Amino acid sequence: MEDEDNLSTSSAEVKENRNIGNLEDHPIPSNERARGGTPSSKRKRPLEEGNNGHFCKLQLIWKKVSWSVTPKNALVQLHELKPGLQYKMVSQTGPVHAPVFAVAVEVNGLTFEGTGPTKKKAKMRAAELALKSFVQFPNACQAHFAMGNCINPSTDFTSDQADFPDTLFKEFEPSTHSEDFSVYNPVNNELLSTAYRHGRLLCHTLDLMGHSKQKKHKMASKTESEKNPVVLLNELRSGLRYVCLSETVEKQHIKSFVMAVRVDGRTFEGSGRSKKLAKGQAAQAALQALFNIRLPSHIPSRSKCHHLPQDFADSVYQMVAQKFQELTDNFTSMHARHKTLAGIVMTKGLDIRQAQVIVLSSGTKCINGEYINDQGLAVNDCHAEIVARRAFVHFLYSQLELHLSKRREDWERSIFIRLKEGGYRLRENILFHLYVSTSPCGDARLNSPYEITTDLNSSKHIVRKYRGHLRTKIESGEGTIPVRCHNTAQTWDGVLLGEQLITMSCTDKIARWNILGLQGALLSSFIEPMYLHSIIVGSLYHTGHLSRVMSHRIEDIGQLPASYRRNQLLLSGISHADARQPGKSPSFSVNWIVGNTDLEVINATTGKRTCGTPSRLCKHMFFTRWAKLHGKLSTRVPSHGDMPSVYSEAKLVAQTYQSVKQQLFKAFQKAGLGTWVKKPPEQDQFLLTV
Repeated sequence: MEDEDNLSTSSAEVKENRNIGNLEDHPIPSNERARGGTPSSKRKRPLEEGNNGHFCKLQLIWKKVSWSVTPKNALVQLHELKPGLQYKMVSQTGPVHAPVFAVAVEVNGLTFEGTGPTKKKAKMRAAELALKSFVQFPNACQAHFAMGNCINPSTDFTSDQADFPDTLFKEFEPSTHSEDFSVYNPVNNELLSTAYRHGRLLCHTLDLMGHSKQKKHKMASKTESEKNPVVLLNELRSGLRYVCLSETVEKQHIKSFVMAVRVDGRTFEGSGRSKKLAKGQAAQAALQALFNIRLPSHIPSRSKCHHLPQDFADSVYQMVAQKFQELTDNFTSMHARHKTLAGIVMTKGLDIRQAQVIVLSSGTKCINGEYINDQGLAVNDCHAEIVARRAFVHFLYSQLELHLSKRREDWERSIFIRLKEGGYRLRENILFHLYVSTSPCGDARLNSPYEITTDLNSSKHIVRKYRGHLRTKIESGEGTIPVRCHNTAQTWDGVLLGEQLITMSCTDKIARWNILGLQGALLSSFIEPMYLHSIIVGSLYHTGHLSRVMSHRIEDIGQLPASYRRNQLLLSGISHADARQPGKSPSFSVNWIVGNTDLEVINATTGKRTCGTPSRLCKHMFFTRWAKLHGKLSTRVPSHGDMPSVYSEAKLVAQTYQSVKQQLFKAFQKAGLGTWVKKPPEQDQFLLTV
């Protein structure tokens, strides 16, 4: 208790000593007493005896230094920089039981508005936004001290450098004194004592901060890594409630849980072998997304996903939207109406300056079973994502056809280069990014935030049994249902007699692309697998769940042949999504490919163009283009006799592709996610007609 008394200071003393700069002109007198409480011998003795009273003086200096490097909340920081600010209540919205307050503050002629479930939190948010607007300070040391940052004063943050660090405003919560004490070693203690004796505490304190910068970062990293993410998130946002979204039993009775939490209007999920681990993953996801706090995870997370830089994702979206606006005469065309818009953008690295929109599409419907075609003249699936992929295949054919030319400049314009061992591969650093205006149909859409946040405290509405399950689209309608049949293929007669034509969901097809590539079976004879680098989703998405259903459902697929891989997509939303168009979905689908001037319009019910002729994206058209390349271009597979004349046989030429496809289907079954249902084989048994 005696040591505690020696270290304690009253609130009055702390307030008085906040102006540490005064110590330079007024050294601390040796007979200084604690000002709070009744004087006692216990408080006087350390100043009068023991190492000439230096021990207590040093403790007092520790207290001041500890305060000087302790971050304060946003309100205190802003008040110290701009005292006398007035916070104004702007509005109160939402229901009585869940109000949303808006509070504004004017700083430097700019108004910053914060929102929150209470006036206090809204005020705090407004202060945080105001602080983040500060880019220049008249005095760097003063600004850093006011914000409690340990930055070397020799660093000049008053300059107009473009990469001004945002870390100044990342930590608004106070830390404990013990954490700050551990920064300084005995050598620093001696330096502090010397600084005290010469009355130059402020200067040396700043120097100590600079010298110990690396140690502090190391210490902070160690402390954060030991902190439970749930505890840390609760310190930042108290009163959070976690909800169990699903509880499944895997092999050997091993349980798996998925927990969700809502923070600042956003939903975060985590999974684990226990609810505790799942809560930790959810909290960690929230910390990283909202506060840029990354805690090293010792538990492998099935919900782990990689994020695309937000500014890049927004740029991709803007390019697709602008191109669609241009093609539809500023959205005045009757074909501008859509429920889902998709596009693929090609970049060199992540340099948006060299980005190019190469395909666009829209659509939300599939062909009616009665219009199924046995000559490959109809497009079965007119959902925007699927049409975009078929348009991309059309683009790949165009790029390969450049190699038919005898002119070297045509070869150099192609995105492909020829391999010595045969076939072609993509040029270095060329990337493809898929934008889709809403979450793909299937399991990705089923568990999107708009469904689970309707009533986060009650997860009964979620069909846990089919979470992650393969799903099929509803013929001539919208929505999906879990795969229930055990037959791998439908029958031609059955469909013509009225059985529903089954088409796999967009979520499952994208998961398939992540293993097999987008090029399909025919082009696999010529080129290596082509993978997407990223997917940007406009609305109704949750990146954690999207990552699981796209990649992590088939983690146990096993070893894949050379050039094939389990592709890890970068995922992102966009900052400001457009409002979804009301009303029924149109019965048409449009597509555009770079190099073409007009949109092609497909009747989604018949799978053909509105005039009745086949689409440029149908199987027959692709087979015709493949046949023109066969025998003229170098292939990745050895030739065995004459060119196949039947479409289904041509697809079997790429044997490695077919074996990986079967490996994928078995992985889905092994994971208990259902059986991939194929179309009737008769639709692929057509002859090539030129």
